[in-house]
Amino acid sequence: MRLPEEFEEKMKELLKEEFPEYISCYEKPRYYGLRVNTDKISAEEFEKICPFPLRRIPWIQNGYYYDGKMQTPSKHPYYYAGLYYLQEPSAMTPASRLPVEPGDKVLDVCAAPGGKATELGARLKRAGLLVANDLSSSRAKGLLKNIEVFGIGNVLVLSEEPGKLSRCFPEYFDKILIDAPCSGEGMFRKDKRMVKAWEEHGPEFFANIQKSIILQAARMLKPGGMLLYSTCTFDGRENEQVIEHLLEECPEFQILPMEGYEGFDRGRPELTKSGCPKLFDTVRIFPHRMEGEGHYLALLRKGEKTERPLPARRQSGGRKEKLPEELESFLKDVSVSFNKDRMDIRKERVYYMPEELPDVCGIRFLRTGLLLGEMKKNRFEPSQAFAMYLKKDEYRKTIDMAAKDGRILRYLKGETLDVSDLVGEDDKGWYLVCVDSYPLGWGKLSKGTLKNKYLPGWRLC
Repeated sequence: MRLPEEFEEKMKELLKEEFPEYISCYEKPRYYGLRVNTDKISAEEFEKICPFPLRRIPWIQNGYYYDGKMQTPSKHPYYYAGLYYLQEPSAMTPASRLPVEPGDKVLDVCAAPGGKATELGARLKRAGLLVANDLSSSRAKGLLKNIEVFGIGNVLVLSEEPGKLSRCFPEYFDKILIDAPCSGEGMFRKDKRMVKAWEEHGPEFFANIQKSIILQAARMLKPGGMLLYSTCTFDGRENEQVIEHLLEECPEFQILPMEGYEGFDRGRPELTKSGCPKLFDTVRIFPHRMEGEGHYLALLRKGEKTERPLPARRQSGGRKEKLPEELESFLKDVSVSFNKDRMDIRKERVYYMPEELPDVCGIRFLRTGLLLGEMKKNRFEPSQAFAMYLKKDEYRKTIDMAAKDGRILRYLKGETLDVSDLVGEDDKGWYLVCVDSYPLGWGKLSKGTLKNKYLPGWRLC
């Protein structure tokens, strides 16, 4: 593989005697990984049902290697059930090192396509709020799909500049993750196109963007909150120097040590003007030291918790109107305890809104809360997102088929199914279709025939 001469010289200076080992890794194949959705299934339970060989990623509790040349996990029904996300192993590290807990308000600033956001949302366990943002509206659409496949409902999906977000969310978040746009040096082996992109826009171009983003994010973090900054590049201008810039501009921040792994390398203070020794506590990942690609991570805390009052938030004022009878009737089959005051009906679409939202007027949204479905002529039609949010035991009427049942793939392709062997003769109405007890989507049952309601844009080709 041809690497830019300027890049090779920089890496020789950075790695010194390790450079030959580093450069030889370009002759080795890349690694493929998947991360289990622990909001739907534990890693241990997934190991029992996984139909292809896996090997643990030692520094990621719910991460696994798979053979990318032999397996196609993106075609398996478990993938469509949101049981796992396909992700490069090193790229799993940032979300794993930000200590998100249920009830936190969490922001993923540059979230598309959703590898970090889906992990952060899964760890919230339906409590708190995930705000997932990406400036590109086209990329944000892919982000929304991945979040919905994972069954995350307590979410806002946005497409805005971080500067505009900082005006709407001052000191609002408990945790913030910035996987910053970067020159991508750590991904050269995985994607050779990154080399050409690097030649067009190198580290200096991205460093200015990163410094702006991290300062804007800092304004959105509560005192006592944590921020994790990461890139998939090696250049000190995009890594240690960005953290140095934050510490200079916002001295209330301090660098925190992270959970370690034997393959991690420490940060390089010598690449900064200040040489701050705390930068040793940031983490560098090199592909010759561990089975993954290149990454950089820094975990920081903003000062101490404070009791000073924060800007007023828009609270739910309670519904003035009754919910439509058709919606009430459908929800009788749902065992989830929805707070009706948080139901919001807009242009016949029914949303379940997160708690304690600030005034976000003027922000570009792709989704606010969980889309439950749509009110149509004298009926309620549940959404694909609602199906993925539910657990099997949370809806009364289900049709459960094994992954090896040929009807599962036909369902994912949008076909009508004969399920008379699985239901009673008089059973009818909306049914939650599951694969091995994990929801896939909806179907409308009548006389043993299931009319397919799987979302057309998600269907298996």
